[in-house]
Amino acid sequence: MTASPDPAPPLDPLPDGWTARVPDTDDVAGLVDLLAAHRRQARGDATADPETVAAWVTGAGSWTRRQLVVDDASGATRAWAWVHDRAAGRTVVDVTVSPDLSDEDGDRVAEVLFAWAEAVGREMAKLRLLDETQLDATAYADDTGQRRRLERAGYRMTRTWLQMSRNVDDGPSLPHPRERVTVRPVARHDDGMPLAQDIQVVHQMLEESFADHFNSYRESFPEFLQRLREDPGHRWDHWWVAEIDVDGEVVPGGALVGSVMSPDSSGVEGSYVDYIGVHRRARGRGVAKALLRTVIRDAHDRGRNRVDLEVDADSPTGADGLYTSMGWVVKYRTESWHADCRA
Repeated sequence: MTASPDPAPPLDPLPDGWTARVPDTDDVAGLVDLLAAHRRQARGDATADPETVAAWVTGAGSWTRRQLVVDDASGATRAWAWVHDRAAGRTVVDVTVSPDLSDEDGDRVAEVLFAWAEAVGREMAKLRLLDETQLDATAYADDTGQRRRLERAGYRMTRTWLQMSRNVDDGPSLPHPRERVTVRPVARHDDGMPLAQDIQVVHQMLEESFADHFNSYRESFPEFLQRLREDPGHRWDHWWVAEIDVDGEVVPGGALVGSVMSPDSSGVEGSYVDYIGVHRRARGRGVAKALLRTVIRDAHDRGRNRVDLEVDADSPTGADGLYTSMGWVVKYRTESWHADCRA
């Protein structure tokens, strides 16, 4: 079935002869090329995962996203925008414009797409019976064009994030957890599916661990599962629970959710730390290090070459210092840009 060409809500005028439409399967290869070109220009890394793009365009990731592609007068795809209903009160916006466009055309297309995204965010808030939502966009720190377009669209830069990577050569020699701290994979049934109790514990650990962190939004358990399973790199055997002994009682102390990264330029996969959280009652016991070392050893044993993660550059817990001390290095920086949207 072909996607509807209706991009409602109505769009502001695009350059003469340019059109907007909903993307479909045939657009995946072109959108991969568009993302790769943008990343090459913005961060010097031209990687873009076709499986992830396909998941967002027509797969499970499309169910929580509204999106458009913009074609120029010749029919070439020049931009892609999507709006993700991330959680109650939080709407993620992404606008990618071809770096081959002139500043005039690129700025005009971005202006139209950011206005469309705001209207979609307003609709999503109404569907949730909310009066407002936060529009949350990301820019590479060195992407001056995108930063300019976000500012013109009414967004404000709110946070810087470090995108870090570490090789796993030393995986087998890493220390094991301290006494009274254990790390185990989430328990699974014979068919590989996880036990409900364990994945609920992971959700609880992450929600409570991040409650006092920057821009933390409560995410329901079904939203949490849906969003993580949209990622083609999702694997249940990349979820871990840390447990601690408190006066003879074993209780959850933290959790980590990981995923598989697509092959790099050398053709080797990596592991990614989507989330790591340590409960307040477990802080100071080495739980974070135990979880991270588990992922490093696991990546090594699977024949991978790296573990990547993202960390708040201004983390109040000093997490960036922990990662640096454990061998992670910064690959590039990104920024969060926010705007308030009244329904």
